[in-house]
Amino acid sequence: MEHKAGFVNIIGNPNVGKSTLMNAFVGERLSIITSKAQTTRHRILGIVNGEDFQVVLSDTPGIIKPAYEMQKSMMDFVKSAFEDADVLIYMVEIGEKELKDEAFFNKIIHSTIPVLLLLNKIDKSDQQQLEEQIALWKEKVPNAEIYPISALENFNVKEVFARILELLPVSPPYYPKDALTDKPERFFVNETIREQILKNYDKEIPYAVEIETEEFLEDEKIIRIRSVIMVERDTQKGIIIGHKGAALKKVGMQSREELEKFFGKQIHIELYVKVNKDWRSNSYQLRRFGYNQK
Repeated sequence: MEHKAGFVNIIGNPNVGKSTLMNAFVGERLSIITSKAQTTRHRILGIVNGEDFQVVLSDTPGIIKPAYEMQKSMMDFVKSAFEDADVLIYMVEIGEKELKDEAFFNKIIHSTIPVLLLLNKIDKSDQQQLEEQIALWKEKVPNAEIYPISALENFNVKEVFARILELLPVSPPYYPKDALTDKPERFFVNETIREQILKNYDKEIPYAVEIETEEFLEDEKIIRIRSVIMVERDTQKGIIIGHKGAALKKVGMQSREELEKFFGKQIHIELYVKVNKDWRSNSYQLRRFGYNQK
């Protein structure tokens, strides 16, 4: 039996629904989903295996103009998505008219690999607007196949996946056939805690936070976790902890609930908060947290 395998890389502006789409393809919540921009910071692989195929999906950070070192590193993850893709998914949403970086856009329209342009969130539009948007993007990206979808409502997602399978090259699998992702357990602990912080805190706080899981001990029935929430300033530490520790306790409780769903086991989690001054602009700290690829 002929076996197909390849890398399908998803790019687009922040908040277009890339993470929702990848999770829909994989059938698991591998990528964080919140209404806030810059939710995805790393390049996250989700692997879908069939008897005669392996699709390696890559969810990248939303394309932005970097303001500091961490954001530059995030855009490096996006650049790498062009280098190894067998199929490129360019995701836009209803009402969107351009990519935030012209250089990335030029790479898309001059791509020599298949490009699928997914027009997401069509459940928020009417027929006339949809037709206008399809015409607009056909003109802007003539080399792309355009699919209107709703990742959240799962509309047209199966059809897009079927087209991906047709476009994949013949190849042996890149990863073990039982693999779901390339990331270790601690990565998903960190991302789950960060997701709760994004949901519970406003303004700059979520963007100044990084998580480091220092302990992950798994028994047959329980996983014991100790994680540190890194912030840049003492004032941020106070906000994260909250009055009498109430805010931190809430994050811990919500994280535990989500991790129990993810791992299918009882979770015991301890959270601490530490100040790591200006870590987002420190090359050493960024490498430590897995950002700098160089």
